[in-house]
Amino acid sequence: MTKFQGSPKKATTHVNQNEGLIFEKSSPGKKAYRLAELDVPSVDAAELLGSAVRSTLGVMPELSEIEIIRHFTRLSTWNYAIDLGMYPLGSCTMKYNPRVNEVVSRLEGIADAHPYQPESLSQGCLGIMKLLQDCLLEITGMDAITLQPAAGAHGEFTGILLVRAYHESKGNARKKILIPDSAHGTNPATAAVCGYQVANLKSNAQGMVDLAELERMVDEDTAALMLTNPSTIGVFESEIHRIADILHAKGALLYMDGANMNALVGKTRPGDFGVDVMHLNLHKTFSTPHGGGGPGSGPVACKKILEPFLPTPVLVTRADAALGLDFNRPQSVGRVRAFCGNFGMFVRALAYILANGPDGLRQTTEDAVLNANYIRAKLSGTFELPFTTPTLHEVVFSDRLQAANGVKTGDMGKRLIDYGFHSYTVSFPMIVHGAMMIEPTESESREELDLLIDALRQIAREAAENPELVQSAPHTTRISRLDETAAARKPVLRWKGPAASIPLTPDTAAKEW
Repeated sequence: MTKFQGSPKKATTHVNQNEGLIFEKSSPGKKAYRLAELDVPSVDAAELLGSAVRSTLGVMPELSEIEIIRHFTRLSTWNYAIDLGMYPLGSCTMKYNPRVNEVVSRLEGIADAHPYQPESLSQGCLGIMKLLQDCLLEITGMDAITLQPAAGAHGEFTGILLVRAYHESKGNARKKILIPDSAHGTNPATAAVCGYQVANLKSNAQGMVDLAELERMVDEDTAALMLTNPSTIGVFESEIHRIADILHAKGALLYMDGANMNALVGKTRPGDFGVDVMHLNLHKTFSTPHGGGGPGSGPVACKKILEPFLPTPVLVTRADAALGLDFNRPQSVGRVRAFCGNFGMFVRALAYILANGPDGLRQTTEDAVLNANYIRAKLSGTFELPFTTPTLHEVVFSDRLQAANGVKTGDMGKRLIDYGFHSYTVSFPMIVHGAMMIEPTESESREELDLLIDALRQIAREAAENPELVQSAPHTTRISRLDETAAARKPVLRWKGPAASIPLTPDTAAKEW
């Protein structure tokens, strides 16, 4: 049984004017508010702000409160959410965010704490940060950590800055960073932004690092290897100790992209198998909100040799046992984020860690791996499995069988929307042509997994019997298939308002907005 019953009906319009457009509801004089009478002396804004004061407010809609509420409530129903169903996006670890995290983050003294409070009034907040740091260090097996970075890619950037600072302290920043072809796409961008040449390292037939190729490529110009482990096909690097030894023998460092830590927490620690520096994604592994532009959090943990270079300020325990922030770090790479990072994310992550405890965290890892392998077992044969190597928290299929009928991974991902699911990750990793990357996380029950499996099997049947149905999906959404090339190259990111000579209609407003 699938979430969607019956054959989807093709949507006939792209925009429902009663739901999507707010400007055409505007009528002069409508208001959604009434301000109280001014009870303080009035001040001329121009006296305070000078030329910064706008002479007009521009074209703004005038609406009643009920119209505004209904508009934004309707818009919210256009979106998919983890509270509605699973996100099988591979590599993104879109797990459920427990409500207790939100409750704790809104407690008085936490939600209203100000970053400019003196240390003497911030001991509670600093204590939260200290406990989170201690937990993350225990989980990763590392020696030191910074919570500053605001996202995973920002964590990568910070980690490679530490690598560069370390090598510079030795008299040579080195020239290149090795990156496997199975890495996250941000890895090569990070290396380039930090001033390094990027050298592509080929994977072997099992989808892992080719040790012979690694030994050939590592030399005295190599600063580090940026390794995603488990890799983007969900495979754990079984020769990780050997990889670390090869790098260290040449003075290079091992950086680990920790985006896939959902497969390792409570089971093994990167610091124990030779990793020198890594980032974590609190908005993936530790259930803080993910998506919508943030706020995220990407702490960077490192071994002792990199500790002097951590961003300032560094959280320290002073002689009187009080916690404080140390700005006197001569070798630091400097600040990478305002204040100490996204504090609300620290609170949520710590709430998740403490609520689960060691046994619970280990169980989440085991459940995530079990769920992914359940999907792998149920869909093998329906879709091609390009690598037979055992996988952990995610599984990657390819569209090769369906492509024979002209149906590609993107088509099936869009068709999955008609069945009530968000799409899996399409066309990534790039080492798998037509990749279908699925990560269920530990959040999903067997019943939900069975619904997804049933939907994907049905889509495979449709691809064989009625390919056009899949190629033209989705059919049940308010906005049907878009021109993805135009959307990527010519995005419309803000509403500009219709030209004076053009009547405001649903069509013209949709184009302008």
